[in-house]
Amino acid sequence: MALRNLRYEDDEILRKKSREVPEVDDKIRQLLDDMADTMYALGNGAGLAACQVGILKRLVVIDMGDGHLMKLVNPKIVGSSGVQECLEGCLSFPDRFGKTVRPQKVIVQALDENGEEQILTGDGERAKCFCHEIDHLNGIVLPDRVTEWIC
Repeated sequence: MALRNLRYEDDEILRKKSREVPEVDDKIRQLLDDMADTMYALGNGAGLAACQVGILKRLVVIDMGDGHLMKLVNPKIVGSSGVQECLEGCLSFPDRFGKTVRPQKVIVQALDENGEEQILTGDGERAKCFCHEIDHLNGIVLPDRVTEWIC
C-alpha cells in the first residue's frame, strides 16, 4: 500500500491535459493500486484521477460504494444522453460543493488493468462520476462546471 500526495485547488497540474497510456504494464497497475489506496484513505471520494496525485496519465479509479473498484486506463466518453442536475464535490477542492449539469447516461470506452477493452455504461450518479473523473484528465476541474456553489 502506497499513499500518494493529493494535489489541491490552485496546483497547475490539475489544469493540464493528461497523456494517453501506451501500454498497461506492472508500473501502471501499481499506480492504479496506489491511486485506489489513496482514494480509500481519504475516505470520502468516489473517484480519483492520476493528475490529482501529480501524474499526467489518463488513469482513473472509481468506487461508487458498491464494493466494485473500477480501474480505467485511457477512458473516454463515447456516448451520452439525457440531462441531470447534480450536486458535486471533489477531493482536490475539499469542503466545497456545487450544482452541475451532466448527462443522465454515458457510455465509456476504456482499458482495464490488464489492457482489455471495456465498454461501460453509467446512469445517474455513476454517469456523473465518469464525467467528473474524465474531466480531470482533460484539465477541467469542478469550478469550471459549477452553476451554483452550495458551500
